[in-house]
Amino acid sequence: MPATFSRRHFVAFSGSALAAAGTLAIPSFAAEAFRRAGKSRLRLSLAAYSFRQYFKDTTEKDRKVLAEKRIDLFQFIDYCAEHGCQGAELTSYYFPAQLTDEFMLKVKRHAFLRGVELSGTAVGNTFTIGDPQRRAKEVASVKKWIDQAALMGMPHIRVFAGNLEGQTEDAARKNCIGALEECCQYAGSRGVFLGLENHGGIVAEAGPLLEIVKAVESPWLGINLDTGNFHTADPYADLARCAPYAVNVQVKTELKRKSGKTEQADPKRIIQILRDANYQGYVVLEYEAAEDPYAAVPRILEEIAALL
Repeated sequence: MPATFSRRHFVAFSGSALAAAGTLAIPSFAAEAFRRAGKSRLRLSLAAYSFRQYFKDTTEKDRKVLAEKRIDLFQFIDYCAEHGCQGAELTSYYFPAQLTDEFMLKVKRHAFLRGVELSGTAVGNTFTIGDPQRRAKEVASVKKWIDQAALMGMPHIRVFAGNLEGQTEDAARKNCIGALEECCQYAGSRGVFLGLENHGGIVAEAGPLLEIVKAVESPWLGINLDTGNFHTADPYADLARCAPYAVNVQVKTELKRKSGKTEQADPKRIIQILRDANYQGYVVLEYEAAEDPYAAVPRILEEIAALL
């Protein structure tokens, strides 16, 4: 084998040889950008987190909000239907602490009857934890949500890497990759994608994020691309680097550069980045700005829908 025969060529050659021999071919992995046939297809969704201050969750007792503004998951699905969303992202934080199959099937039925797809969910996890037992609990929690997402027909879960947790960057990255490999193997068995979000810590920048996604080499792992989370010199350039690996996109109305300056995001530019990458999937509004979401979200949804 010549020295220039790369690992990628070896995998392709081996897969072809095995297929020709009638044995199991090696599958294509997400170590390379997703190759999607056809043209870019973008579907509008809304994240429940956009109404975080009004959700009837376990912290409700600590919030002083008007009763008519409080919302539960069923009312949120109704809101998505009434505002032209094809999907609804149901953040895990707003499900009951003691979650039953009966409740999840009730949510699934309600969404179906309203013509709204459950585009995914988000869990709170940390995969960089150094202690093996504590990290195993994080993995177990994600696996539990994989089962629950599968039951509700959710195709995607966004997960997080974490911070250094008092370790070297190499150690934290190794812990994260190992946890992702285990979770992705399980997610694939249930037909659920995991999207690693660019959410600070060891994945605050595009380069380290892409390194981790490529290292895991799972066809069920991609990037949950949050358009407001790259606080770099050129966030748009970083979004463009990561867009080919995206399995879900969350659009913010603001972005912050490395200088610390916050500015209004350019939704037209963001959508063009996704089209240039031939992204096909959900574009989820996750509203986090200061204006009341009941006033801002309908207006922003209309703006994004027009671009889609």
